[in-house]
Amino acid sequence: MALRRGFKGEANEIALGIRKELDLGTSAPLSPWVVAELLDIPVVEMSSLTNEAASAVFHFSHRSQSAFSGATVFDGLFRMIVYNDSHTAGRQANDVSHEISHALLRHQPGPAIDDLGCRFWDGSIEEEAAYLGGVLLIPQEAALSIASRGLTTQAAALEYGVSTKMITYRMSITDARVRVARGERVRP
Repeated sequence: MALRRGFKGEANEIALGIRKELDLGTSAPLSPWVVAELLDIPVVEMSSLTNEAASAVFHFSHRSQSAFSGATVFDGLFRMIVYNDSHTAGRQANDVSHEISHALLRHQPGPAIDDLGCRFWDGSIEEEAAYLGGVLLIPQEAALSIASRGLTTQAAALEYGVSTKMITYRMSITDARVRVARGERVRP
């Protein structure tokens, strides 16, 4: 599925706007928890819901850890993000950033399950949230900085607090290593 025309530019503008509001440079690490606080969105660890949903917490923490990453829960206009804290710290940052992206893009809440009991999935809004989530965490300027400093994927993931999968994705999609090798200037 392809992103709608102009979306990548829109995502970059949103990410740069958030960084400006937080007084962060374009290549500085960004905490999605700080962004959630800025947006007044509570972020809750799944494990803290053991009293309310013990079997679900156990299932998604032990039996089927990869089946749940995060979700935005609504009660009227109130929204809250729940994320799977049994994942690695880098993966948690990716997941929280993804859910924040739904809010920044003003995606409307919908049913979680369809009439047949299957998970409802809107691929286009999920793809938008995935893309913006990556841009928030590793904007183009950060990818170029990583490449110009010759950081390994693991070192960059550690510095930016994200998964190695996210670093690999953002380095690839921005073509950062090739651009730096061609001599493109990197802004601080």
